[in-house]
Amino acid sequence: MKFFARIKKDIRVIFERDPAAKSTLEVLFCYSGLHAIWLHRISHALFKRGWIVSARLISNLGRFLTGIEIHPGATIGDGLFIDHGTGIVIGETAEIGKNVTLYQGVTLGGTGKEKGKRHPTIGNNVVVASGAKVLGSFKVGDHAKIGAGSVVLKEVPPYATVVGIPGRIVVLHGKRIHNAEEYKKVWLDYCESRGYDINNPDVHKEICDEIDVDLDHDILPDPEKEMLEVMSRQIQRMEKRISDLEKQLESAKAAISAESMRTSAVEVKLEEKPKIENNNNMKILTLPVRSQKS
Repeated sequence: MKFFARIKKDIRVIFERDPAAKSTLEVLFCYSGLHAIWLHRISHALFKRGWIVSARLISNLGRFLTGIEIHPGATIGDGLFIDHGTGIVIGETAEIGKNVTLYQGVTLGGTGKEKGKRHPTIGNNVVVASGAKVLGSFKVGDHAKIGAGSVVLKEVPPYATVVGIPGRIVVLHGKRIHNAEEYKKVWLDYCESRGYDINNPDVHKEICDEIDVDLDHDILPDPEKEMLEVMSRQIQRMEKRISDLEKQLESAKAAISAESMRTSAVEVKLEEKPKIENNNNMKILTLPVRSQKS
C-alpha cells in the first residue's frame, strides 16, 4: 500500500470506530494510538534491516510520548485502531491481523523465557477490550472478541467471545455457550453451513478431534474462585443453622409462656379458695385478698 494511501486509511479507521473524532486535524495531532502506530512502522522497518538499537530507541520514544509500548519486532496489519491506548504492551513476536481494535491496558505478551514464537497471533477484525491480557503463542481467530479484564491463555476460535479469568468461551457464532457439548454442536453446525458433510462419520470424527472442547474452566488453577465457593457454602450452612435455632427458640418461648400461664392460673385458683373460721360459735367466711404485684 502506498504511503499516503496508508495514512488516509489510518485516519478513516479512526472516524469509523470512534464517534468522538470530530476533524482530521484532531485525529492527526491528538490521537496517541495513531502516533504509536506510525512510530512502530519506522522502528519495525529498522528492526527488519538489523538496526536493533535504533529500532528500540524509536520504540522507547514512542512509549514515552504515547504510553503505548510496541516492540519493533511485532507485526501489525493495516487498519489497527488503538483507542485510549495508555498501558498497551505488544510483544516482539506478536502478530496482529487487519482491522483489529485494541483498548486501554491490553497486553499481548508471553508466558515465560522460551525462545522463538512466544506471543499471540491476533486474527482479522478482532476486538480486545480494556485491560485484557492475551498471553502465549496461540491464535485468536478472526472476528473474535475478548472481554474487558479477561486473561486468555489458550486458543480462541473464530467468531467467539471470551470472558473471565482464566478466559472461557461464552458465545460462538452468536450463540450462547454454557458447556462443551453446546460448543461442539455450534461448531458442527457452523462446519455444516460451510459445506462439510458432518453426517459422514469420518468427517464428523475429524472435526471433533480438531476442535478444543475443554471449556470446563474450573479445572484450571483458580484458588480465589475455589475459596469464594467454600465461603459461600459455609455462609449458607450458617444461615440455615441460625434459622433453625431461631425457630427452636421461638418454640421454646411459646412453650415457656404457655406453662407460665397454666401455672399462674392454678395459683390463682388456690389463692381464691374461701376459708371458714369459728369465732364465738359463729362461722365467718374469709376470702383471700390477692396481693398487688408491681
